[in-house]
Amino acid sequence: MMPRGLLAGVLATLTLPSAAQPLYVKDLGPVSGLYGLPSQRAAEVLPRGQLAMQAHAAISSHYIDESRAGERLHLDGETNRLAAVLRYGLVEGWEVQLELPWLRHSEGFLDSTIDGWHDFWGMSDGGRGDVPRDLLIYGYQGGDSFLLQDDSSGLGDSTLSLGRQLYDATNFSLLLSAGYKFGSGDEEEFLGSGGDDFYLALQAAGAIANSAKLDWYGQAGYLRAGQSDVIADIQERNLWFAGLGLEWRLSPGWSLLGQVDAHAAPADSALTGLGDDSVMLSGGVRWRPAQAWALDFSVVEDIRVETAPDVTFQFGLSYRPDL
Repeated sequence: MMPRGLLAGVLATLTLPSAAQPLYVKDLGPVSGLYGLPSQRAAEVLPRGQLAMQAHAAISSHYIDESRAGERLHLDGETNRLAAVLRYGLVEGWEVQLELPWLRHSEGFLDSTIDGWHDFWGMSDGGRGDVPRDLLIYGYQGGDSFLLQDDSSGLGDSTLSLGRQLYDATNFSLLLSAGYKFGSGDEEEFLGSGGDDFYLALQAAGAIANSAKLDWYGQAGYLRAGQSDVIADIQERNLWFAGLGLEWRLSPGWSLLGQVDAHAAPADSALTGLGDDSVMLSGGVRWRPAQAWALDFSVVEDIRVETAPDVTFQFGLSYRPDL
């Protein structure tokens, strides 16, 4: 039987309000980034008629040079992504969300900074320090083949999703969302997959400490990917995704966030960079200059090495009237 003191502590944590807002994290790998894998989001819908807006900017650096079992993958370059996210409360308990991204693949400028970081800490750089800096080569040979060596930029694949509040109380929130990613981006330029994706996800959030300062949040879901000509012969079309994070409110204006995001491998391949499930770790800080506004800065690392970009730097600006 549970001791009374412990039971009282558990009940106390279940009566705390949760207002956790996840970090906006995307896998911007040249191949994984083509899929419509959703970032984590708040587990509460907006009230009817309310509009919320978010703007995000990310810079990712890639380097993989891998050969195995008749396959060869070489990814060297940088991805910039800008995204606008609009949310609107339709009726009580329902919300619609539209995401519009813009992408650029280029030689970039982060190579020297990342090489210096690896040298300072004595870390392995996976061979990136042995090749010329600031190149753009996305190449694969094996079951399929692709090659991108020229800069590309343009609109990516947009996503429309519908959210339904399943449960919402002061202690816990649960949301079911369904999303559809339109294959509108140019797949030859690695701006889109060329196919339409569909996903279902459960998002949840709650309080885990005996104060209003520490919240948890997470998601889990399934994505059915449309056929993509980029890796048509080795493409995996049934993908899982999941994530979990914490927000620690240091003060009314500042928070620290830690987050893990993972998803299934995008391809049936013997190569780590295509055939292994991805795991990313993010750390970020959030500043609220006013009640409705929040500014985020975060860094994302591939803790399962070579399954995601080497490093991603992210910035986000959010406006939500009830933040």
